Amino acid sequence: MNKINNPKREDWTTVLKRPTQTVADIEGLVNGIFREVAADGDSILKKYTKQFDKVYLENLLVSDAEIEEAKNSVSQELKTAIQLAKANIETFHKAQKTGRIEVETAPGVSCWQEKRPIQKVGLYIPGGTAPLFSTILMLAVPAAIAGCSEIVLCSPPDKEGKLNPAILYTANLCGVTKIIKVGGIQAIAGMTFGTKSIPRVYKIFGPGNQYVTVAKQIATKHGVAIDMPAGPSELLVVADDTADAAFVASDLLSQAEHGVDSQVILVSTSKKMIDAVEKEVEAQLEELPRKEIARKAIANSKLIYVEDDQTAIDLINEYGPEHYIVCVANEDFYIEHTQNAGSVFIGNYTPESAGDYASGTNHTLPTNGYAKQYSGVNLDSFMKSMTFQKITSEGIQNIGNAVELMAEAEGLQAHKNAVTLRLNSLE
Repeated sequence: MNKINNPKREDWTTVLKRPTQTVADIEGLVNGIFREVAADGDSILKKYTKQFDKVYLENLLVSDAEIEEAKNSVSQELKTAIQLAKANIETFHKAQKTGRIEVETAPGVSCWQEKRPIQKVGLYIPGGTAPLFSTILMLAVPAAIAGCSEIVLCSPPDKEGKLNPAILYTANLCGVTKIIKVGGIQAIAGMTFGTKSIPRVYKIFGPGNQYVTVAKQIATKHGVAIDMPAGPSELLVVADDTADAAFVASDLLSQAEHGVDSQVILVSTSKKMIDAVEKEVEAQLEELPRKEIARKAIANSKLIYVEDDQTAIDLINEYGPEHYIVCVANEDFYIEHTQNAGSVFIGNYTPESAGDYASGTNHTLPTNGYAKQYSGVNLDSFMKSMTFQKITSEGIQNIGNAVELMAEAEGLQAHKNAVTLRLNSLE
């Protein structure tokens, strides 16, 4: 890992740079695939599945027989773990429900707000070296609680043309309505435009590599909403001498093993802790099955020493981490002053892995600094707020003249007339 001591504030942008390509680097490829999918649908999905996933599929849809086979091949122990995680995620997300909000803004003027589910949502679940069936829990559970009527899932197949059994088991458990074996840019394009196999959706959710992230951003140009820009995983840990160096190293490596373009950062006011964590990272790294992936991510990662807590929190807010672990004596200071983070994990016994799987919070979070303006996925992500109003004859008399004056001042005579006619009818 790269050690950096007391970086100057003017250098923070460079020090905290993510190891990701820009939209401009990938946009041309994405737009090309989007145009092809919009024009020729499933045939293009099959073409790119063969090119990128090394398998040709005549039928992209997962069959009932495949789901039954998956149920039988997932161990009971894993099923129990998935069910426990599902229950905790349901508990946390059900608690986020809010009812109708109603107020009389003036006598005879009633206004209220209600939430309605987004009818059609698309879930993107990465496959490849780490089939993230846990992400299905994080997306399909709140979608079901919200009442989304169509929940479409896309995930890339393996070289045998299959999806991981745990993905199929979890999707079926959580009420996914259609599962399609397609990944990457072409999956996002399919959900954007709709094909014979993939229904067009109104909003796309889920993490992915840089290509998927850019594809989601391009989808917004075609009338589809997205959860957030969620790209390669990242973690920042702030730790002092009260932290356990082995724990900190394990957390850094837990994110580094996601992919070669992941990034992990330790910020500390203790050089002793930085040295101890560095040694632990090297020792633990050798024991990991995915050590080659983690090693490449570690090469992009940083150990940053700063002299005081205020500098540390300023730097953390500048970075805006996706995952953020606080292991310090003065944890209240950091919690109170954290402005930009996707999800926060507090104390020595709160590993980031708990939030990834089973504590109940959502692990689909803004990356690449987008925590400065985006929230992580929550129940409201699958809903939209609608406002209603009802005005009585008394109400229109109370606010009508103000509306007339304002409309006339803006030069919108028809707006004024809509009120004037009603007021005149009451004379």
